[in-house]
Amino acid sequence: MVLRIGNASGFYGDRFDAVREMLTGGGPGGAIDVLTGDYLAELTMLILGRDQLKDPAAGYAKTFLRQMEEGLGLAHERGVRIVANAGGLNPAGLAEALRTLAAKLGLPVRIAHVEGDRLPPRDGVLTSNAYLGGAGIAACLAAGADVVVTGRVTDAALVTGPAQWHFGWGPEEYDRLAGAVVAGHVLECGTQATGGNYAFFADHDPAALRRPGFPLAELHADGSAVITKHAGTGGLVDVGTVTAQLLYETAGARYPGPDVTARLDTVRLTQDGPDRVRIHGVTGEAPPPTLKVGLNRLGGFRNEVVFVLTGLDIEAKARLVRDQIEDALEDADSRPAEVCWELVRTDRPDAATEETASALLRLVVRDPSPEAVGRTVTGAAIELALASYPGFHVTAPPGKGAPYGVFGSAYVPAADVPHTAVLPDGTRVPVPVPPRTEGLAPVPDPELPPLLPYGSTRRAPLGRIAGARSGDKGGDANVGVWVRTDEEWAWLAHALTVEKLRELLPETADLTVERHVLPHLRALNFTVAGILGDGVASQARFDPQAKALGEWLRSRHLDIPEVLL
Repeated sequence: MVLRIGNASGFYGDRFDAVREMLTGGGPGGAIDVLTGDYLAELTMLILGRDQLKDPAAGYAKTFLRQMEEGLGLAHERGVRIVANAGGLNPAGLAEALRTLAAKLGLPVRIAHVEGDRLPPRDGVLTSNAYLGGAGIAACLAAGADVVVTGRVTDAALVTGPAQWHFGWGPEEYDRLAGAVVAGHVLECGTQATGGNYAFFADHDPAALRRPGFPLAELHADGSAVITKHAGTGGLVDVGTVTAQLLYETAGARYPGPDVTARLDTVRLTQDGPDRVRIHGVTGEAPPPTLKVGLNRLGGFRNEVVFVLTGLDIEAKARLVRDQIEDALEDADSRPAEVCWELVRTDRPDAATEETASALLRLVVRDPSPEAVGRTVTGAAIELALASYPGFHVTAPPGKGAPYGVFGSAYVPAADVPHTAVLPDGTRVPVPVPPRTEGLAPVPDPELPPLLPYGSTRRAPLGRIAGARSGDKGGDANVGVWVRTDEEWAWLAHALTVEKLRELLPETADLTVERHVLPHLRALNFTVAGILGDGVASQARFDPQAKALGEWLRSRHLDIPEVLL
């Protein structure tokens, strides 16, 4: 009794034809039962909120509706249910648009939606949405829905909901629910589970990774699952790709959610054949009594100018133009509240091309007033065109500045959120809160493996033996680091301490860093508080979502036992 759940989207803007690929792939015996799509992220909610300011009927992922022009018919022919969080801020509006589309196509498709995540507005907040679980999705499927669209649910709920419906799990079958959460977390980012953004990509055939196929999970009634992909599609599925995705945007051993708290320190991965990884042994606990709420507000206005510095005297050129701009800002009527400079040394000596001889000096300004980041900054930059360093030019003409968002989070009692399943016939069914909850408590540090007598060491990049994947959660970042053998793990667990991480990544030196040990995955997961400022929409860093923070860590050199290299 296997439930095959596929994924066709990891973000709003993912590969458009993935819906068709997942619905038509698989061949005899390989078809999926449920197709999911994750369209929402913290930044996406801000974008949809701004859309809805212009048009109250907007607020959902329009590309999903376009994908359904073909996808509805294909899914109906094959008996595939579709579950997606593309409803964003307006799941009822998307459901109605899908009904109109189905009628136009002559398809007897039953549409349902889940709502209640959108909470009353707060002062200065553009969007306020609670992360719901999968029970509302399960109720819609049980009522015969062919398509269920939601607003802000957890990414894993797109899998836990269909699993609860299909297997008839109760709300206290925590181990089974936790297994589905882990499978859902692997699927949620699409091709990141099938070789996309993979640290060890260079160890594999480049042709195979040019167009990775999307992942699917074969879920079993006991909560175990096999992660795989359609035969004949690109990419790869192995213990490494699944480990990388499990570490993405997680933190400690307890992974809390509205359905269950999954214990990531119990997850076991086993290669189950080519492009097949079995997830098993996952245990779960009662969910916490509160739901996380994502809050997006407009933080003000920002502008950016990137100066190109070419050839000799890069530092002196940067100092000259910086001093000139600072003088102009001091003399202006309204200096921006925040002025940030960053010199990016992309230049090299005796370069064969002009681009490789050039460095970038990035100026970012922020202020509550659009005027302070507009003419004040653009005028200062433009007026230097003939009066600054030799070779003066910028990557693009300075603009007027644009609004930026700030993401934050809060927690509310689950009982205060009106989680509601709106069935295909319009019946509104309140979704009950979990019968039992449990507050989160720290997990004791596990015992580390004994440190082996490795012998001599050699200075080398950490990435010679370790993979990494990093990402953002509001203003914080996480960096997951893993290795592939027990011998490497016995070294990594002792070598990569919080102090060593701070040494390797000096930008984290004054920030709160926590280390979480996951022995079954041979992994360490670090959380770095505040490194991303106010979150991705504020673009506080060159890499505002910390996507490459792990790759920077892998490039750093330290003393590694020669026997491991």
